[in-house]
Amino acid sequence: MSMNDEQPRGDAEPADKEPAQKRDAEGETPAEETLLRNAAPQEGTEVPLPPVDEAPLEIPPELIREKVREVQENGGAPQPATKPEPYIVFDRVSKSFGDLVVLDDVSFEVLAGETVCILGRSGVGKSVTLQQIMGFLKPDKGRILVAGEDITGFSDQQMEEVRKNVTMVFQSGALFDSLSVAENVAFPLRERKGLEEDQIQKIVTGLLEMVGVTGATNLLPSDLSTGMKRSVAIARAMAAQPQAILYDEPTTMVDPLIGRLLGNLIEKLKTQLLLTSIVVTHDMRFAERLADHVVFLHQGKVLFFGTMEEMKRSDDEILQQFLELDSLVLPNV
Repeated sequence: MSMNDEQPRGDAEPADKEPAQKRDAEGETPAEETLLRNAAPQEGTEVPLPPVDEAPLEIPPELIREKVREVQENGGAPQPATKPEPYIVFDRVSKSFGDLVVLDDVSFEVLAGETVCILGRSGVGKSVTLQQIMGFLKPDKGRILVAGEDITGFSDQQMEEVRKNVTMVFQSGALFDSLSVAENVAFPLRERKGLEEDQIQKIVTGLLEMVGVTGATNLLPSDLSTGMKRSVAIARAMAAQPQAILYDEPTTMVDPLIGRLLGNLIEKLKTQLLLTSIVVTHDMRFAERLADHVVFLHQGKVLFFGTMEEMKRSDDEILQQFLELDSLVLPNV
């Protein structure tokens, strides 16, 4: 099931159960949970995210167990000496819209379990790259491989199978407007079938605790701030238990503290669940923190593909200009 802006068919059952309060080692309710639970939000108001340094960001045990089961079924944990295989590959991909060439002979790969950040000025095809991986757009030339399969010519039905393993977090969040926060997160779980309602509610509760928005359970997307919409969208993406997540400008139009919280979350998903990630971003600080490798797009081509340190050491004039302007706009604080 692709998570786009279309409304789902049928009515999703509401999430009625209240999540059980967690206690810390001294038996006290965590500060951020107390704040959210006592807020009693009114319709049409925004609920703040918890303080960055206090956000729980705990991966739900159900998802950890699922990952352990997956590893066991594959014959145990991979050997350290084994080099990861590419999970996503762009092989000389080109894409145009009329006379406008957006991507021109673009090649790069994302290894399983790593995070690649795509950088570049506005309009260079960063988001188009993600949309082609999801099958929303088709390349004019070249191949795109996901988990070893060439998806370039896949039908919509075949892409639905791919989207069970690869999901995307849109800038807007792309939440279903008519469903509550809890119902949005539960939607992919109900689509998968085979889960009892109490299991669904338990996973939803854990995911909302993970992203620090338990106080927004029954709110509609219109009641949420931009940062909260992105957090809920990540929780919904995780409910599908994907192998890879694509993030389209996760820190755009959010303040630096919320950007840091989202960065904490993306980093934890990578390290604890070994997720493969592609992050489209304009934020160099964000990329420097998360990226194993960086793709820099310029005038439709890959100007640079390597580590952030290699990018900083490059003597390419365009790269150095980009880094210099970024340091002026976004100073280290």
